[in-house]
Amino acid sequence: MKIENVDFYYFSGTGNTLLVVEKMEEIFLKNGVDVKLHPIEKSNPEDVNLQHTLGLAFPVVGLSTYPFVWEFIESLPLADGTPIFMADTLTGYSGGIVGPLHNKLKKKGYEPIGACEIIMPLNIFYIQSKESRSKLIEKGIKKAEEYAQALFNGQTNWGSFPVLPSVLCTLSRSFTSSWEWKSQQKWFGFRAKKSECNQCGICVQICPLNNIEMREYPVYKCKCQFCMRCVSFCPQNAIPCKVNYKGKTHQAVKVKKIC
Repeated sequence: MKIENVDFYYFSGTGNTLLVVEKMEEIFLKNGVDVKLHPIEKSNPEDVNLQHTLGLAFPVVGLSTYPFVWEFIESLPLADGTPIFMADTLTGYSGGIVGPLHNKLKKKGYEPIGACEIIMPLNIFYIQSKESRSKLIEKGIKKAEEYAQALFNGQTNWGSFPVLPSVLCTLSRSFTSSWEWKSQQKWFGFRAKKSECNQCGICVQICPLNNIEMREYPVYKCKCQFCMRCVSFCPQNAIPCKVNYKGKTHQAVKVKKIC
């Protein structure tokens, strides 16, 4: 199957997934493939062009991915053989995403042509050294490059999986249900520290769920899914969680690429 046009839908919290997507875009372009990148949080599933090859990319969270990413995928229109591929970034094990996502897309009429999981640095309260993070990023980008070339060459596959991944997916999505997120926000949610906040509004601009409202200072509502954007990209480091964690966070790209 020759790939000529790719619409690449992605979500990236602190930049790991965006680095992967940009490298894949570069390889596709070198091979003469027309590529358009679409942030999932700014995209409408109804606008998907089923005449193009579709790409999906996102971080793994809780063995699966964020609820709003799943909602986007589940809202994709029915297709008739539209080729689709996926890439995810993770720090260890997913378990509940590759197989269940294949099966869901297949039922909607898509033709899954490739899946790739890429290890990248932790994006939440990391303890990895700068050197180890750099090495992980280098390896991850290399894997993304090889994956994109293999997709173009028709050398990838995305098979279905047995029952266990579906069970893990169900458990993961139950754990990351709306009530669970709200429970976590009660105890571990983020807030702006007024003594350090300079009221720049970056957190408001980059929140994928429009969960932050700028009043005198940023105010958090109840839709947070802990993507870590606001915490990682705050120029003042003024957004600790309620347990007042003061450790480091990870950002793989400049904030202007997220805005």
